[in-house]
Amino acid sequence: MAKLDKETLESLDSMRELMDNADCLISQAQVEQALDRMAEAITADLGDKLPVFYCVMNGGLITTGHLLTRLGFPLEVDYLHATRYRNELRGGELFWRVSPEVPMAGRHVVIIDDILDEGATLAAILKYCEEAQAASVSTAVLVDKTHDRKAVPGLKANYCGLEVTDRYVFGFGMDYKGYWRNAPGIFAPKGL
Repeated sequence: MAKLDKETLESLDSMRELMDNADCLISQAQVEQALDRMAEAITADLGDKLPVFYCVMNGGLITTGHLLTRLGFPLEVDYLHATRYRNELRGGELFWRVSPEVPMAGRHVVIIDDILDEGATLAAILKYCEEAQAASVSTAVLVDKTHDRKAVPGLKANYCGLEVTDRYVFGFGMDYKGYWRNAPGIFAPKGL
C-alpha cells in the first residue's frame, strides 16, 4: 500500500477538521422530506409527458439520483457538465465540459442541479435549452440560497426543495474545494 505524502495528509486532516467543526444547516432527514415534496410536484406536472431529465454534473449528481428514484413514471436521463467553480470557492467564467447527448428539441426538459446561488450557470443552461428548441424547460434544485445577487433578477427554480441563508454550503452534492459532496445533509464551514 502506498504511503500518502505530507501534502495529502495535511489536506485530509484539514477536510476532516472542516467537517468536525461545520454547522449542520439542514439534516439528511430534512433533505429527504424536501426531495419527497419535489417529486410529488414534478409527478403532478410532468408524469404524463415523457420528459428528459438532465443532471448538471458534478453537483447535481446526488440530488438527481435521490430524486429520480422517487418518480414513478417513464422518463429519460442524460447529463451535462457546465461549471463556474472548478474546485474554487467563487464562481468564474462558465466552462462547458460536456454537452448533453439526448436531443432536447420538442421535449419537456428538466434541469436538475444541487443549488441555485447566483444562477449564472443555470441561466446559461436555460438559454442553451431554449436554443435547442425544447418544448418546455423546468428547473429542479435541492437548495436555493437566499440573497439579492441573482444573475437574472427574480430567477427561481420551478422545483426547489430547501432554502439556505447566504453562507458557503456543502454536502449532498455541493462541495468544499472539491470535497464533501458526500456529506449527508447541508453544512456550512464555521466563519463562512
